[in-house]
Amino acid sequence: MKRTGLIMVLVALGIGSAHADDLTIGYLAANTGPFSALAKRNAIAVQVAIEDINAKGGVNGKKLALASFDTGGKPDQAAAGVAHFAEDEPALAVVGPFSTSECRVSFPVGERLGIPQMSMASSAPKVAAPFTYAFRNTTDEAYTYERLFKTIKAKGYAAKSVSIAYATDDAVSEALGTKVLPDAIKQAGLPLEQTVSLRVAAFDLAPQVSQLMQKPTDLIAVGTPPEPMLKLAAELRRQGHKGRMLGGSSVADAELPARMGPNGEGTLITATFFSGMDDERTRDFVMKFQAKLKEKGEPAVEPNQFDAASYDIVSMYAYAMQQAGVTGDKDKRAAERTAIRDQIRKLSKFPALVGPLSINADGDAIKVIYVLEAKGGKWVLVDKHLD
Repeated sequence: MKRTGLIMVLVALGIGSAHADDLTIGYLAANTGPFSALAKRNAIAVQVAIEDINAKGGVNGKKLALASFDTGGKPDQAAAGVAHFAEDEPALAVVGPFSTSECRVSFPVGERLGIPQMSMASSAPKVAAPFTYAFRNTTDEAYTYERLFKTIKAKGYAAKSVSIAYATDDAVSEALGTKVLPDAIKQAGLPLEQTVSLRVAAFDLAPQVSQLMQKPTDLIAVGTPPEPMLKLAAELRRQGHKGRMLGGSSVADAELPARMGPNGEGTLITATFFSGMDDERTRDFVMKFQAKLKEKGEPAVEPNQFDAASYDIVSMYAYAMQQAGVTGDKDKRAAERTAIRDQIRKLSKFPALVGPLSINADGDAIKVIYVLEAKGGKWVLVDKHLD
């Protein structure tokens, strides 16, 4: 079936053009929408991963190629993209989609059509769990917040009281505000003073902050994408709130501390990647990532956790293809997609860019959790959890 309205691009990275015998991976891009600030450079990381693999001889003697489909961050387009990769393109597996709202629509389509998908960002609880072909190279927000509160307690940060501020019109944010954050705060033994809600596109957050100012708390757990958090930070400081903001993976943007400036000083977040780690593999990835940005005439910013997750998804697919002896033969495509799925299901302590990575029974990644603090316009490593 033919899809319209989106630009399809097929490129074999590292060799210049696609060939019929390449092993094709589909990529669902989210270049616009509420999470575009986090997602827009994932393609760079995917390119770096494919070039690294192809430079070492590819997979089973064949090069990897990439087919890209821009969803615009829209769930219906994510579903259309998966159907395109399953039916119109020779794709063996799909990187993405990015958001939980997209995954909730595309995962059932991929399950019906028998093609593996792996999101680099969706983190609402158990989104992949009902499906066999769906995976997420992310960690459940409940898991990450449990570790964040452990760090807060261990470091002795002021934490006598907590409030919640969350967006009601985004799937992950709503899950955070109504379920994940209240449960995590209760589990940490902290009093939840109040909860305020907002809209992602809200221009003025003064009313919500005025409500928070009626009973100021040491901590404000925020469930929003990055843009609303920027507005919230500015309004909190304008009204004189002294509390520390907390965030999860939905705001794990490498540029966020600089964008927040002094308003965000002291903000704590969890992330599954920290570009400041002093190891050779991280340095190599950051160097190649920034070099590609410079080639495109873009600022050479540091990669975020979703960029690293995108890189690792390609690496996991390549490993699964190798283990399954994938050929890319058209007549074997359905069976080889299933074989890739089965290999991903078995991954345990895979040597990923971010460290040892395993896939749990819900189809989610279990990996290192870093706790980062905004200081002087940068994320600074505060703590890490290996379990």
